[in-house]
Amino acid sequence: MTLCLLLLLWGAWAWQADNLQQLLLSHSGFTLLGITGAIFANATGAGGGVIFIPAFTALSFSEGEAIHTSFLIQCFGMTAGALTWAYHYFTHHKGHSWQGFAPFSIVASITSILGLWASEFFALAAPISLHLSFSIFSITLGAIIIYNTRKSALLTQKEPFQQHGVVDCMVLCFLGFVGGIITAWLSVGVGEIIVIYLMLRGYCAKLSIATGVVVSAITVWAATPLTLGEGSMANFEVLLFAGPGAAIGGLIAKRIALFFSVVKLKLFFAAWIMLTGFVMLFVA
Repeated sequence: MTLCLLLLLWGAWAWQADNLQQLLLSHSGFTLLGITGAIFANATGAGGGVIFIPAFTALSFSEGEAIHTSFLIQCFGMTAGALTWAYHYFTHHKGHSWQGFAPFSIVASITSILGLWASEFFALAAPISLHLSFSIFSITLGAIIIYNTRKSALLTQKEPFQQHGVVDCMVLCFLGFVGGIITAWLSVGVGEIIVIYLMLRGYCAKLSIATGVVVSAITVWAATPLTLGEGSMANFEVLLFAGPGAAIGGLIAKRIALFFSVVKLKLFFAAWIMLTGFVMLFVA
């Protein structure tokens, strides 16, 4: 029933386009981009921008067009992913095993929103260009998680929330704020930072990813006054096809993530964000 309603809403939206037949021929491939981006984003905790920003840069989008379009596509994909991870939490882990999921998601989301809007209010600009900022950010974080995974691969997984939950919430407040600023620049950032911190602290990889997805979803929705406002530079023709694709990818990503072991999931996450960083260096 829900799927039928969504299809009807999309059909009504598409019908408003003056050149729908031409768009179906020229832009339908963006549906696959949306699916792919959302699968990787919601299976690893990295925002969908790790796919969309390199792709849009390769297509010669302006920085503003790439950022705003990426934000809006993630409103579809990260929301679908966040809902599926939240459902997984309520049906399988509502209790001791994922005790930190709710408080971590709440505190990091609040401060991420504050960081994103502080960046806009105080006109904080990225110190270097979009493609270089994105590349350095992705490669550095990927290297950190690979190093830590190799170092701790033989250690027993722990759930340290009861011992260190308050401290971790305080740290996540800071990381959420910084991540929100970075997300305002790159359309990604806060999810990756949250996932890596929680993994380094010894929390379950899947809990870490679920938290990153939820925080990313809330953050991109907080940016909609910018991406849909008067100064919006978003490409709505791309969004028409990539958005629904991202929603589909977000719904199936959790199933993919649950097939991986903890170590493989960490290495996959790290390798993926490093790969996108290196690709960005060459396509820009």
